[in-house]
Amino acid sequence: QVQLVESGGGLVQPGGSLRLSCAASGIFDSIYVMGWYRQAPGKQRELVALIASTSRTNYADSAKGRFTISRDNAKNTVYLQMNSLKPEDTGVYYCNVAAGLRGAFSSYWGQGTQVTVSS
Repeated sequence: QVQLVESGGGLVQPGGSLRLSCAASGIFDSIYVMGWYRQAPGKQRELVALIASTSRTNYADSAKGRFTISRDNAKNTVYLQMNSLKPEDTGVYYCNVAAGLRGAFSSYWGQGTQVTVSS
């Protein structure tokens, strides 16, 4: 079982920045993919960014050039640096990790952290 604890959300003005963190703990051999998703009110959850254990990254078009995903493998933590925030970035941001234990892989979700971009 893997537990994810997210932090860093809040209220920010348009053009501002926030840094989200997600720390994984529990029983696992390794963490493969770590990512961030968001869900705006009335919309489906959507991918924001992913980072593999190789450090290869993938971004949603809306995040490219503004957001940076990174990970600290020693701390089992993934970060999302969000710059030039827009009102349309508002939503609940969820951390997701794919972790393995004795050859079996599972996906885990954090509880979500609210990001509100508003003046």
